[in-house]
Amino acid sequence: MSEIRPIRWQEGKLLLLDQTRLPVDETTFVVERYEQAVAAIREMRVRGAPAIGVTAAYAVAMAARDIRASDRAEFLSALEQDCVHIRAARPTAVNLGWAVDRMMNVAESVDSAKEIPDRLVAEAEEIHREDEAINRLLGDYGKELMPDGGSVLTHCNTGALATSAFGTALGVIRAGWESGKRFEVFNTETRPWLQGARLTSWEFQKLGIPATLLADSAAGMLMRQGRIGCVITGADRIAANGDTANKIGTYMLAVLARENGIPFYIAAPTSTIDLALPNGDGIEIEQRPPEEVTRYGGVATAPEGVSAVNPAFDVTPHHYIDAIVTERGIASPPYTESLILAVNGGN
Repeated sequence: MSEIRPIRWQEGKLLLLDQTRLPVDETTFVVERYEQAVAAIREMRVRGAPAIGVTAAYAVAMAARDIRASDRAEFLSALEQDCVHIRAARPTAVNLGWAVDRMMNVAESVDSAKEIPDRLVAEAEEIHREDEAINRLLGDYGKELMPDGGSVLTHCNTGALATSAFGTALGVIRAGWESGKRFEVFNTETRPWLQGARLTSWEFQKLGIPATLLADSAAGMLMRQGRIGCVITGADRIAANGDTANKIGTYMLAVLARENGIPFYIAAPTSTIDLALPNGDGIEIEQRPPEEVTRYGGVATAPEGVSAVNPAFDVTPHHYIDAIVTERGIASPPYTESLILAVNGGN
């Protein structure tokens, strides 16, 4: 299978496969300053919680490179101000703040301001490498949940494009195929940005895995007909009790799956688990511009002046989730116990 690597660090520049141009154009967006990385996250040129985390790490490294301060305290103060800007790029994905905090911890551990930029580049590269390794481990655990025969439904995009390589939920599907299992794959279109139609379908084609595109509103019908064997999605933030924020439409699929007796799984790295958050009620849900709903590709899809609500994510309560796949094993209910074990080293 061909490897998709949407994030590359080359000669001090961050090269991002521009996801707003797929599947028509495979265009590289070149980032040289941290402000450009922040814009790329906000504009969804790069998206997916793990990919946002990796990009944020490089953003911190680029910010440090541009600070002109020889005094360590002054340097760290300036870097923290830049990190406030980076953290604000998108609010829901916990990986963004996790990566920024990890980078700041490294910066604060260095005695000389002069040495901080190089140390941060090395740390960003380590986060980048770790992400792919984590995704492959996650896939290896998750493949046990994939059927041999039957079918799988996935939502949004959770493949290499949402990470640095391999993917989370899509990576689990891929790992199942690579282990020799064969099952039918369905993926939703995922309105209003059509990540499933534009990105997931493109990835499945690149990987050589046959997949059928499904209108978001058709999932319930297929479930009722017995055509869906299980559902697996990614996550942008998982609370301590297992409540999970993911792309808008995930909650609807989880409720439909439970109504039809279908297992519903989440696949995400432990960096997505927020043990400081007791439940999903405290997850901030990003509200995106209404024009993303009323227009597409610059063309009006609704009457001028109509109001629209555009939440980017929803929260699925933990009691709808049958298992959460991590790089440290498969967490099962009660999640208040199993997620602590996963974060602290494995269950």
